[in-house]
Amino acid sequence: MAQKPVFDKYFGQRRYENAHFNFTNLFMWRNIYSIKWAESQGYLFIKAGSGNRQFMLQPIGPDEGVAKALDEMAAYFTAHDLTFQLRGIEKFMIGILETWRPGQFAVSSDRDNFDYVYNTKDLIELKGRKYHSKKNHINSFYRNYSNYQYWPLTTEWTARCIENQHEWCVKKGCDDDPTLRSERDAIIEVLSHWDELKLTGGLITIGGKVEAFTFGEKLNADTAVIHVEKGNPDIRGVYPVINQKFCENAWQHLTSVNREEDMGIEGLRKAKESYYPAKMVEKFNVKPK
Repeated sequence: MAQKPVFDKYFGQRRYENAHFNFTNLFMWRNIYSIKWAESQGYLFIKAGSGNRQFMLQPIGPDEGVAKALDEMAAYFTAHDLTFQLRGIEKFMIGILETWRPGQFAVSSDRDNFDYVYNTKDLIELKGRKYHSKKNHINSFYRNYSNYQYWPLTTEWTARCIENQHEWCVKKGCDDDPTLRSERDAIIEVLSHWDELKLTGGLITIGGKVEAFTFGEKLNADTAVIHVEKGNPDIRGVYPVINQKFCENAWQHLTSVNREEDMGIEGLRKAKESYYPAKMVEKFNVKPK
């Protein structure tokens, strides 16, 4: 946690749109993806994976001196008898890599990890026929749960959000699904370090019980990133309500909201597409030809 100011400094040096390029995402997934980091030559280097599946993110830092940073990254792969691999790079890095070592790399589009970016105003207002089903779910929620309350997520709520996460896991079978189990652990890790991470969150209670929660933070000058959104799957409309209320209460002053990737999961892709993203943040993987 002491490294957060270091990461914030590097990520603040230029505009990044990739939802992974912030301290919280790297912190919460650090154990699951074996994330390591180092500083050198004015750049932040981030490595993930283990064994022969190790890869790096693009060098985080200014354009000046990027060739030397890439040289250092390539030297690491060579010294450890590994194939040079970058994953999740932003589009502007493709040209930088081509200038660095022309014609040497195969670049592939990583659609499953494209981020969905929405106009904040659209998520709050849900105007037009295309959001008709969302509004139906929200209206059903209001009819059936008129005693609901929306609250900012603060330290005094974190234990009850963790309880809600455990309840969600019982219903969804986290113990039988390694991916869901890892996600559960990552969410609890964040909630257990809430004050240090300085995130913004929201939650919904019904009859005093937490039935949904979400959290995120400012990603760049005009965009928020939503890291997590969880709700009781048995309550119709709780997801569109927590999404709408969170954007309205926390992010109305920003133009855009990045709701991260769908990971190639069909149901998640359908859910994210149903909010009609204004754009996608493309990400690419790089290997030698």
